[in-house]
Amino acid sequence: MASAVKSLLNEIRRTPVLWMLIFVPAVLVAEAVAPHSHTLLFVLSVLAIVPLAALLSHATEAVAAKTGDAVGGLLNATLGNLTELIIAITALRAGQYMLVKASIAGAIVTNALFMLGACLLLGGLRYHVQEYNRAGARLYSGLLLMATVALLAPSAVADLDLVQGEAVMRRLSVGLAILLIIAYALGLLFSLKTHKELFASAEHGEGEEHWPIGLAVGTLLVVTVLVALVSEIFVESVQKAAETFGMSPAFVGFIIVSLVGAAAEFAVASSAARKDRLDMSVSIALGSASQIALFVAPALVLLSYVVGPAPMSLQFWPGAVTMVMIATVTASFITSSGRSAWFVGALLIFIYAVFALTLYVVPPAGQGTG
Repeated sequence: MASAVKSLLNEIRRTPVLWMLIFVPAVLVAEAVAPHSHTLLFVLSVLAIVPLAALLSHATEAVAAKTGDAVGGLLNATLGNLTELIIAITALRAGQYMLVKASIAGAIVTNALFMLGACLLLGGLRYHVQEYNRAGARLYSGLLLMATVALLAPSAVADLDLVQGEAVMRRLSVGLAILLIIAYALGLLFSLKTHKELFASAEHGEGEEHWPIGLAVGTLLVVTVLVALVSEIFVESVQKAAETFGMSPAFVGFIIVSLVGAAAEFAVASSAARKDRLDMSVSIALGSASQIALFVAPALVLLSYVVGPAPMSLQFWPGAVTMVMIATVTASFITSSGRSAWFVGALLIFIYAVFALTLYVVPPAGQGTG
């Protein structure tokens, strides 16, 4: 136990970004002392999530060294998406359905375009050409495409003059949610059990030292709890802070919540890309996007019947569905070759920037709020 704590303290001393861990108790104290200082709490919570993401990066890499990149990527995507799930549940309780749906759509697009693009860019700046296993990318792209079709269905029938239209939409959303969760479970069975040999990563003989597995798992558990606490403070302060900065709820959910929620996964994925472990980077980016679409989104629909003021549907505003579809098709096209260079990553980031600018200048007119 003493040696594990010593290893952790040495890591903090060696890594300047971990010195920002001081912001974790700072934001917890500020929330207790000045709960109405929303802009201050917003800034502190963002600063606190950055070092927690770095810690999560080190711990997940240590676990991935024991389990392989595919399981390591899945583990990191799951822990990273736990943050987004907590943020969304907090907004769900408050009845902020536009914020919830914007954060779901934004998380999918952020992971499939920004995170994947940044990994390809950062890895490409160090290595002339990088290669990775196409099988994983194809699986996640297929799951994402299936999820996008499911998101299109409620929007496609929303304008029909159906009798008891709201009740029909809710029944359709519950049915789709169950189908998506089943599809995600079958995808896990396929990639981790029946056909796991297709998703094997290339060997990396870099001889890195990793944390002991006990320290890594303990750090994962503690950091996940801390991220959850900070995320709750973040979502409580983000709306008021957004008004101060002149941002709409859709922009806050689609861009800010999704970027902050993806900080942990991004730290690991970008680090892996710089070490030429692009299998893990692609697994985290597209795996996280597909997990949000096939598990987090349907889980929130079902949870809305328990914790929300009213049931939430899977009907998104048309622009959100369009952006998710474009992101899915683009990511599928980009990763089909199994090879990448820095300019490919730059293109993905530019597409994401187009979406962000459009949403900031032309916010949606209150659609997809129920």
